[in-house]
Amino acid sequence: MFNEKVYSERRNKLRKQINNGIILILGNNDSPMNYPANIYHFRQDSNFLYFFGIDMPGMAGIIDVDKNQDIIFGNDIDIEDIIWTGPQENIKSKALKAGINITEKFEKLSEYIESALKQNRKIHFLPQYRTDNKILLSNLLNIHIDKLKENTSVELIKAIVNIRSIKEKIEIEEIERYMEVAYIMHTTAMQMAKPGVHESAIAGTIEGIALSCGGSVSFPIILSVRGETLHGHDHSNIMKDGDLLLVDAGVESPLHYATDHTRVVPVSGKFTQKQKEIYQIVLDSQMAAIEAIKPGITYQSIHLIACKVIAEGLKNIGLMKGDTDEAVKQGAHAFFFPHGLGHMMGLDVHDMEDIGQNYVGYDEEIKPIDQFGTAYLRLGRRLQEGFVLTVEPGIYFIPALIDLWKAENKFAEFINYEKVENYRTFGGIRIEDDILVTANGYKVLGRPIPKTIDEIENFIKS
Repeated sequence: MFNEKVYSERRNKLRKQINNGIILILGNNDSPMNYPANIYHFRQDSNFLYFFGIDMPGMAGIIDVDKNQDIIFGNDIDIEDIIWTGPQENIKSKALKAGINITEKFEKLSEYIESALKQNRKIHFLPQYRTDNKILLSNLLNIHIDKLKENTSVELIKAIVNIRSIKEKIEIEEIERYMEVAYIMHTTAMQMAKPGVHESAIAGTIEGIALSCGGSVSFPIILSVRGETLHGHDHSNIMKDGDLLLVDAGVESPLHYATDHTRVVPVSGKFTQKQKEIYQIVLDSQMAAIEAIKPGITYQSIHLIACKVIAEGLKNIGLMKGDTDEAVKQGAHAFFFPHGLGHMMGLDVHDMEDIGQNYVGYDEEIKPIDQFGTAYLRLGRRLQEGFVLTVEPGIYFIPALIDLWKAENKFAEFINYEKVENYRTFGGIRIEDDILVTANGYKVLGRPIPKTIDEIENFIKS
């Protein structure tokens, strides 16, 4: 946990942005894999972590706006728990570390909420992503489980997004501290990528690095020679000469702050000419996007900068044609780049998306663009100092998409389908780094992981 003052100040900030009522934030519970005693690795709810800091199951937190009072609800473990899990710090002690001196048994939560409802007090709660918490909320509030989403507090969602979007100095320090682990993970993958090596050997090794450093992976590792599959979690391929290995992986620190990088390496140790051409276009688009980052600019406009660099680069090698601006405006580039440029990052690798991605990435001024590919852009609004975000353009050759659009003759004025056929088995390339928006521009976080063609080839050779 951070210092108790951190959590007290965060709750006070939140309290000031809510007009009245009670803020209820539920922690997570243990989740069984295949029978009750065999559980998944516990992961606390990020909003509970942010405002209360206690990293254990079976918790709920109340921020009473009207009474200026904070309460933790949870149960101390009994002797049976101690036998299996060892002695644990009691709830009161943990609550004091979060700056809270009022604790109650978890069973008292229903009485507290029932009393508040009888007084017609507003109960602010967030969208839930776990079924057990949906059931709990439904019972606490007497709202049918199917009606919870429409009753969530937009006021609370917007207040939390407003607060959590700007990363505190201690948060940035925590992220940067574990950037070194991310560097080791990715450079280890580069060293291991050789013909005859099984993808699973690399995926297992770099996940082990995250675990050995006291953290875990920040999301299931994406690692595949079939890089055209955007979320390639299958690691069943054996690498061979000519393959490109795409590795999209991050570490989650013990305090649950994330990193997220993507690198692509030639399994043979050297890129072919065709691979170099596509790789350089992706790198050029990423660098153009990064260099455009500064407070006040919309990330939607930066996404479109990257799209135009990709379209122009593909036009230069004959895969696209026609007017670049018009091709991007109509969405033809998404044939090769069918996702958004990046997302917010922090306590979650896709920060705060559990409470509503459009609230996190958009606002009253900037709305999502409803167009294939660009519709997946998770962040579009104006950047502010203190945002931490990813920049991850890519170029992919997806056989099913090639067949579909070619059969429809879609965007034939912009796409050279005849030449695209020569890239059918190419795979995909994505390059990703984590960026802090500073007062005057940006800072690329962490030790630079080899990224240029020469850096990658030289690193593998060395």
